[in-house]
Amino acid sequence: MNEKLDRRKKYTRMVLKDSLMELLKEKAIGSITIKEICERADINRSTFYTHYSSQYDLLHQIEEEIITDMNDTLAGYGDNKVGEERLMTEKLLEYVARNKEVCEVLLSERGDVHFQQKVMDIALNHTVTNLVKANQVEEGLSKYVSLFYVSGSIHLIEEWLKNGMDKPPKELAKIIIVLANNGLNGLKI
Repeated sequence: MNEKLDRRKKYTRMVLKDSLMELLKEKAIGSITIKEICERADINRSTFYTHYSSQYDLLHQIEEEIITDMNDTLAGYGDNKVGEERLMTEKLLEYVARNKEVCEVLLSERGDVHFQQKVMDIALNHTVTNLVKANQVEEGLSKYVSLFYVSGSIHLIEEWLKNGMDKPPKELAKIIIVLANNGLNGLKI
C-alpha cells in the first residue's frame, strides 16, 4: 500500500512540476496562479496544497533539485585539481543538455534571479579555487576574475540553449575555457 502511495505522490509532484515548467515558458512566475497550475496538471487545489504551499514553493523545489544535481555532477571534482576546469565544464554542459527544457526556462528572464545566483555561486566556488591553485590569479583578484568568467559563461550557456544547443557540450566547454584562459586571443577569428 505504501509503495502505491509513494508512486502516486511522485506522479502528482511530477505533473505539478511539468505544469509549472510549461507555464513558465509562457510567462513569469509572478503571473502564474495556483489555479492555472492545477488546471494544466488536472489536479485539484487541495492536492496541490498537500505538496506545496505556493507556486513559489513549487518553483523553489524544482530549483533545489537542479542545484543538488549540479553539485552532485561536480562532486567528483571536489578537490578542484588544476587542469580539470575543462572536464568540469563539459560535465556541467552535458548536464544542462540532458535537462535542456528545465535549464532553459530557469535560466531565462522568466526564471528566478535567485536560482541564477545559486548556479553562479556553485560555479564560482569551483572556479575561484582552481584559479588560485593554478597561480593564474592572485587571491585578492580571484573573486573578480571568477565573477567575470562565470557571468559570461552563464550568458553563453543561455544563448547556447536559445540556439538549440548548436554546438556539442565538448566544443562549447572548449570555447569557455579558451576564453577564460586566453580571452579573444585564444580564439581563431
